[in-house]
Amino acid sequence: MQITSKFTIAVHILTAIDYFKNTETVTSSFLAGSIGANPVIVRNVVGDLKQAGIINISQGKSGITLSKKLEEITFYDVYKAVDNGSEESIFHFHENPNPECPIGRNIHHAMDMKLEAIQKCMEDKMRSITVADVMADIRKEIAHSK
Repeated sequence: MQITSKFTIAVHILTAIDYFKNTETVTSSFLAGSIGANPVIVRNVVGDLKQAGIINISQGKSGITLSKKLEEITFYDVYKAVDNGSEESIFHFHENPNPECPIGRNIHHAMDMKLEAIQKCMEDKMRSITVADVMADIRKEIAHSK
């Protein structure tokens, strides 16, 4: 479970789809322009979101649409869709601690449960934040800048 820029790109995509749904045909090219990212990266993230059932993609006039309301999409949902191909920890342990060293021999045992607890707290917090929360803040910023 490493968190990459795909996560923030995915949240950007979801908020842009919602914001522009009534004024633009949202395509991966349109999204790439908004994000400032390579269209190939955007298409990969869009594919992950589609596979997770978060968005719909249709060729033509409707373009990319949300299949769920933003209030129903948590940060955890987005994270699982784009960044969690495996059930790995966010913490990557060094591969070969020296078994002859008292620290090297015991470091995994001493840290594993602590790191699991940290990861669980992070995942629980991610479940409590929705993409709608981000959109609300974006709308406030837009209103404030007018």
